[in-house]
Amino acid sequence: MSTTRPCPPGDRGPESGTGGASGASEPGATAPPEQGATVPAAARKVRRLDFEGESGVVPLARDFARQALYAWGWLPADGADQRAAAEDVLLVVSELVTNACLHAEGPDQLLISCDNKVLRIEVSDRGTGQPAPRTPHRAGRPGGHGMFIVQRLCLDWGVVRAPGVAGKTVWAELGAPA
Repeated sequence: MSTTRPCPPGDRGPESGTGGASGASEPGATAPPEQGATVPAAARKVRRLDFEGESGVVPLARDFARQALYAWGWLPADGADQRAAAEDVLLVVSELVTNACLHAEGPDQLLISCDNKVLRIEVSDRGTGQPAPRTPHRAGRPGGHGMFIVQRLCLDWGVVRAPGVAGKTVWAELGAPA
């Protein structure tokens, strides 16, 4: 499902803060808990990567995401389900960053956050376009599969735009492996 709304149902909302050391966890960078639930600050893990001045951003983003998955215990994978979940995360990161490169003059920032249930990927850019899966989807044709893949792999995804600020944040959420 593609949505444009401030936060999806049950979402913890956009992450707070600006920038940070590449690859560093953001201490205390937690989002509000889901309705009726409490998420202790220590339970929400956050990693942020700024792309300013970087080249080769897609492999850089994948490596950054892979390091986060290792730090959070998703890798090395204990079984097929955990391996598939980690590969899905890396694919979604690649697709979102690639879309920012192709359609929005490149990404500004990648934010990955995780709690016990959901891993959230956010890619910010300065583009004005609205990402959407191409319809009709033609599997045999090259190109145009990125958002279709994101839609198929993720629990939900959408776009957040801040009033008065150029650009957007495209987010996607995947379930944590059991």
